[in-house]
Amino acid sequence: MSDVLARLARTLTHRWRRSLVVALAALVVLGAFAANGEPASDDFNVPGSESQMAVDLLKAHTPALAGADSQLVFTATDGKVSDPANRAAVESAIARVAKLDGVSGVVSPFDADGLISRDGTIAQTTVQYDLPPMEAEKADGERLLEAAESAERPGLEVSARGMIVDLASEQEAPVGELVGIGIAIILLTLLFRSLAAMTATLFGALVGVAFGQLVLTAVSGPLGLPAFAATIAIMLGLGAGIDYALLIIGRFREQVAAGDSVRDASAKALATSGSAVVTAGLIVMVAIAGLLVIGIPLIGKMGIGAAIGIAAVVVSAITLLPILIGAFSKRLAPKRYAHVAPSRPFARWGEIVTARPWLSVGAGVLVLLVLAFPVTQLRLGQPDDGNKPADTTQRVAYDQISQGFGAGVNGPLLITVDTPKGDAATAQQLERLRTAIAGTDGVVAAMPATPSQDGEIATLTAIPATAPQDERTSDLVDELRDRVIPGALAGTPLKAYVGGNTAGFQDFSEKTAAGLPVFIAVVIGLSVLLLMAAFRSIWIPLVSALFNLLSIAASYGIVVAVFQLGVGADLLGVGSDVPIVSFIPVMMFAILFGLSMDYNVFLLSRIHEAHNEGDSPRASVIHGVSRIGKVILYAGLIMGSVFLAFVTQPDVTAKMIGLGLGLGVLVDVLIVRLVIAPAVVQLLGARAWWLPRWLDRLLPNVSLEGHLVANRDPKRAPMAGHPDAVEEPVEPRVPVAV
Repeated sequence: MSDVLARLARTLTHRWRRSLVVALAALVVLGAFAANGEPASDDFNVPGSESQMAVDLLKAHTPALAGADSQLVFTATDGKVSDPANRAAVESAIARVAKLDGVSGVVSPFDADGLISRDGTIAQTTVQYDLPPMEAEKADGERLLEAAESAERPGLEVSARGMIVDLASEQEAPVGELVGIGIAIILLTLLFRSLAAMTATLFGALVGVAFGQLVLTAVSGPLGLPAFAATIAIMLGLGAGIDYALLIIGRFREQVAAGDSVRDASAKALATSGSAVVTAGLIVMVAIAGLLVIGIPLIGKMGIGAAIGIAAVVVSAITLLPILIGAFSKRLAPKRYAHVAPSRPFARWGEIVTARPWLSVGAGVLVLLVLAFPVTQLRLGQPDDGNKPADTTQRVAYDQISQGFGAGVNGPLLITVDTPKGDAATAQQLERLRTAIAGTDGVVAAMPATPSQDGEIATLTAIPATAPQDERTSDLVDELRDRVIPGALAGTPLKAYVGGNTAGFQDFSEKTAAGLPVFIAVVIGLSVLLLMAAFRSIWIPLVSALFNLLSIAASYGIVVAVFQLGVGADLLGVGSDVPIVSFIPVMMFAILFGLSMDYNVFLLSRIHEAHNEGDSPRASVIHGVSRIGKVILYAGLIMGSVFLAFVTQPDVTAKMIGLGLGLGVLVDVLIVRLVIAPAVVQLLGARAWWLPRWLDRLLPNVSLEGHLVANRDPKRAPMAGHPDAVEEPVEPRVPVAV
């Protein structure tokens, strides 16, 4: 692979004008395909689950109930909502809401089926849409809020929550991306001490991200990729793209300082750092695409979208960067050798870590275990509006509904019953079912069954006594499914399925947890094989996988500590005791495992390169750390900053992902890559690069170090200060006779 990349770099750098034209033409063609692409609908199906069966029945027989919905809450701060002025304002707003596009029904709280609290100060109504949740748009939410808030007057407040309302609060400005880019500019400038190198690195990464977004736009319709996949692809692509670009640009500058010509320096950079980038990118893509084994379309397709984003920045790194090197070679060259010289502080750090390797490993593992300890209290679930900031309309509505009608009204259970058409006994059987549900501990009320117009199904609504994310609500769902409903319907042809958002999220969590062991085994197995092929080692990949698991456990512990235990939660604008979104652990595992292997490949490739050049085991570690330690540190800081910037998003799920990935990357870089990994290589010694002969024959030979790629310029002139630089003797002046 190194030789192929070297030839590619020489060609692109030498013919950079022609290559640039081809690259621009490719982007134009891809943009044309993307312009004709159609966005896909988010697929929230959980195949085989009971809640999915309930949804399928509703879609087939009562489509209106399968559509998106939202709740409006009217609170009288002076008097009651039924006072004439307040009532008139509420009914006027309800009439406006009923006329909105997509609204299939809305009931006035003053009707017989309406909800008004016992003290008469809070009224609630549900707005039902005939739009599937995935087809609703931000404008729908904005129009709903505008119509509902028309009821506001002195003494009457309006709040709202639900799917449609959430769309209205979506953040359009890319605050997270802009913050991440701003921090990256500062760190890259400090690392390179060159505006040209910083610009080339950032430009290469941004083009890769744009390339990935165009590909996603073009294929999202045919592949059915969810909308959130683009956000994950941007987050990953931006961080990984900058890391990959700075690694290649940094190595090019080193080779120029060593005296290589521009073409040879570009070839050596792509043969070494470019090979590491390709290998690291493949591991990230394998890890993320491994989400397919979970068995949930939303998660699997999100993984495919993220893998496409990573593939795009890898392609950009190995094609666009050599072109930029050819175009701006003079500006990219370092002005002084000190700007690219091995770092003395990191060389000293390598000496310290390798002097007492057991102590280094023990201290690092202890820190990881302490950080990981809160994971023992991990509770999967789905955060609800009760976890949003106190000043949001969703949180106000949630609190008002809880106060006026009980917390369970925020998450009703919708029981869908498959009934035989025209059976006279069905009504009696449905009533028996309702009575059994109403008499179950934890159920506040169970509404009478409502048959569909075609008589094929009936629906019952049960109101839990506890909040949607409360563990007792999950226990209630299990109790209804396992004992109450089967007992009430025994001997009847009826089949009932517990659905609704609360039950759906529970099924989602259980399905995710069930697929986790297979997913972890697949990701670790494939990643270990890739590393074995890259480093011709059996111990390095196995040890790397082990410490990656510890690093990921530490990041899980941080997320649990912040969101469930409330450590620093106020700084993020969220409350404590927030359950961890069920798909976040698997997403974090896939992403962090892949990115951890990124830094692992960057570090080990430089250590292995030094080993191949004849260094002793300890000297190769010190040499490798001195060369790549600063780059890994800055790359980790950039990646962590890009992820952490996403905690500015209002959505608690985005906050979890941003915090978990950001701090997870920093923990991995600071503890695993710069402390544990060098110490482990020192302990392994020469065995670190041992591979059984039979396995060596089976695995493809992939060179990451480029030690077989020769420099073609025989007249190398290292920069002043380089160890290979030779001072020319100064000849004495000879007097010239006049």
